Amino acid sequence: MSMENTPVDPSPSLEQLRAELEKLRRENEDLKGRSSQPAPKPAAAAPAPSAGQSEGSGVEVASIQEGDAVLRRLIQRIAMILQAEKVVVMFYERETNRLVGIPPAYGMTEKLLDAFQIRANQGVSGIVFQDGQSAIVADAEKDPRTDKDMVRMLRVQSAISVPLIIENRDEEGRVRERQTIGVLHAFNKRMAEPFNEEDVRLLERMARNVGSIIANLQMYKKVMEEREELLQTFESITTGLLLVSPQGTISQINSAARAIFRAQGEVTGHPASEVIQDNEVLDFVQKGLMGEVEGSVEVTADLKGGERTYSVEGAVVHGEDRRVLGFVAIFIDITDQKNVDRMKSSFVAMASHELRTPLTAIKGFSSTLLEGLENDDFGKEEQTEFLTIITNECDRLRRLIDDLLNTARIEAGQSLTPDYGSFSLDTLLDKVVKVQNQASHKHTVVLEKHDPMPEMYTGDQDKFDQILTNLLNNAIKYSPAGGDVTVHAWDKGEVIRIGVQDQGIGIPKDHLGKVFERFHRVNNEDNRKIYGTGLGLFLVKHLVEEVHLGRIWAESEVGVGSMFIFEVPKNLDVNKALEVNSD
Repeated sequence: MSMENTPVDPSPSLEQLRAELEKLRRENEDLKGRSSQPAPKPAAAAPAPSAGQSEGSGVEVASIQEGDAVLRRLIQRIAMILQAEKVVVMFYERETNRLVGIPPAYGMTEKLLDAFQIRANQGVSGIVFQDGQSAIVADAEKDPRTDKDMVRMLRVQSAISVPLIIENRDEEGRVRERQTIGVLHAFNKRMAEPFNEEDVRLLERMARNVGSIIANLQMYKKVMEEREELLQTFESITTGLLLVSPQGTISQINSAARAIFRAQGEVTGHPASEVIQDNEVLDFVQKGLMGEVEGSVEVTADLKGGERTYSVEGAVVHGEDRRVLGFVAIFIDITDQKNVDRMKSSFVAMASHELRTPLTAIKGFSSTLLEGLENDDFGKEEQTEFLTIITNECDRLRRLIDDLLNTARIEAGQSLTPDYGSFSLDTLLDKVVKVQNQASHKHTVVLEKHDPMPEMYTGDQDKFDQILTNLLNNAIKYSPAGGDVTVHAWDKGEVIRIGVQDQGIGIPKDHLGKVFERFHRVNNEDNRKIYGTGLGLFLVKHLVEEVHLGRIWAESEVGVGSMFIFEVPKNLDVNKALEVNSD
């Protein structure tokens, strides 16, 4: 099927041609006026798209379609005036240094048009483009200037080719700059008549309009592409952005801001008071439009993922002429920052308690012991008991300080300096379970080896001990009513899996993914009297994943208990582990 091969009147009158050309000239001037306007800015007010327009493009789509229609009619007029079988425009692509056929064309199929391209210095097309001079080809097959492959493919017998030149003129009409942007061809005059110089002059005159239209369309499309790119960037920013016009209507709003205000459908052009439901934010925007904004405000939005907190900052937007375009509000998500601040505050309070408790015990028993020694009140058994308590509290204090120091090192991006070697996993598991059994009288700590453990395991023995000790301490702490705490051990082939299971209060599902975060603690009625820094599991995660290149997770049911499970490679790649943990 040919492109734009609408039958034309073979013998138009001179008046018809003049009228048609004048109409095309006016349409081209109108298109040129539109394309010379400044590129729309993404923050500028934009009406909602009407029927037939794509969102984000507005009336510009129609303008491009109008320009294509003007060019299509002009190509048809050229075919009519010159009585040519084919008329086609070749546009110069700077990136490939080629001349390529572009639509609309007359008398050519889409397949032929796609194949019609040539290097910018080849054939008649290349000569006309390089020299900027028109050419007549009387016999395309015999003319030495033609590309014979193209001649045969397009079935060209005769042709006239003129350069497409655009000119920049000053206010007095003088040409400041000339640029050749392509070539305009007319092929095969009807009735096998030859093209002549009069045809060349007519085509050169028409080429000025064709070149102007193409240049304007290319400029306009480039402007629209840039605008679309800016709009897409604006839309994809995760920070909420909202622009309110001086009249108090929504000029622009991205998806993040629409989610904050739960805006449904197209709200551009609507009053800000209809979209912004938060009175504090609305007051902030209205004061901003009057130039009275100071500082920022906070707003809380209940989104699908939960409650989020935003810091809202704003600024007046001015155009290049300093005209006020509106007021832009930026919504910065500070939820995580607020949560960390709250957790740190809670941590300071808990750490103070954790530090004070062993110090109080150490001070009390030391003072009592000194007084008793002076008066000879205590026997050897009592002295031993007091000194044991003091020693245990000192160990507790040391562990707390170590946790704080290790957390600080991890947050600073420093390694915990692992010391890898071979050790007996069986022996380590037995030792840790025995120690924990002695530490608690309300709990029974048992070891279940579901598979034989490797005779020797390569890893950091002290840090592996710390992993197990922290998990067992955690299990005992969150099982205030006592019960069994079971250490499970499996050999899963490529990995060793170990689980620590308790019969405690359990963890709500919405906290399971957060229990390994620093400072995180589940605050509810069941555990409000259970103290801790919230650092133990954070450190355990680091020791499993970074030091031993493993993974860890938790399974739990409220009121039934929890199980913390970790896996480590059976054959640890020590070189890789050292690289991961290097400072």
